[in-house]
Amino acid sequence: MAEKDDRYEEKLEELRSRQGFICDMDGVIYHGENLLPGVKDFVDWLNRNDKSFLFLTNSSVRTPKELRAKMLRLGLDISEEHFYTSAQATAKFLQSQKPGCSAYVIGDHGLFNALYDAGITIDEVDPDFVVVGETENYRYEHILKAMNLVNRGARLIGTNSDLTGPVDSGIAPACRAFASPIELTTGKTAYYVGKPNPLMMRTGLHLLGVHSAQAAMIGDRMDTDIVAGIETGLYTVLVLSGVSTRETVANFPYRPNIILNGVGDIAE
Repeated sequence: MAEKDDRYEEKLEELRSRQGFICDMDGVIYHGENLLPGVKDFVDWLNRNDKSFLFLTNSSVRTPKELRAKMLRLGLDISEEHFYTSAQATAKFLQSQKPGCSAYVIGDHGLFNALYDAGITIDEVDPDFVVVGETENYRYEHILKAMNLVNRGARLIGTNSDLTGPVDSGIAPACRAFASPIELTTGKTAYYVGKPNPLMMRTGLHLLGVHSAQAAMIGDRMDTDIVAGIETGLYTVLVLSGVSTRETVANFPYRPNIILNGVGDIAE
């Protein structure tokens, strides 16, 4: 049993009664190129019980099509509409702020594609926004151009506030690490769109077509997944298959509704 709690079974049944499920991916569904134990059973349970579900990721690197392809490699056939990324959330936010806007972008193809799809023009001379996401091609020239554009009035946006992210060799710098030099050199603070910003969660609920009272957030990080779920009014589930541990939970002033070893516990 994942949790020393007299109400564990009651909480588990309460979770299973939810109609909509928003799930983080890395640390919940897979680690790198390895599917985590119990995930296939969990997805089968979602489909068998006609649950609405969305796999939501703070990473802006991949497109939903690429995420579907990755899941196929791991043995799961999940259609594109079940994936939502911080790149898509960022594009939607910019579009709502200023339709037809322009942006200077530091990021990978997942972010560029989302911005193109939203009708946002890439502009390295006089953009409305400077948008920062994850990329393996981060250079000094990016910092230099971005800081000068922000100093000239471009608004600074980050796809998510993650400082680091998991990679096969350990951890790697993530979006906030890339945005920090621009913030420090301009004195401007970026607006981060992804988790734990409730903005991304509310969009996820809208895509699911489920009220927050009937939805659950499943994640492996207290500082992004669980707080995002709490602030959006979702039933919160921490799985111990990723970043947070039972010991580190004590470091936070809030708690998830239930702690599980992994998503497979839901299907059992």
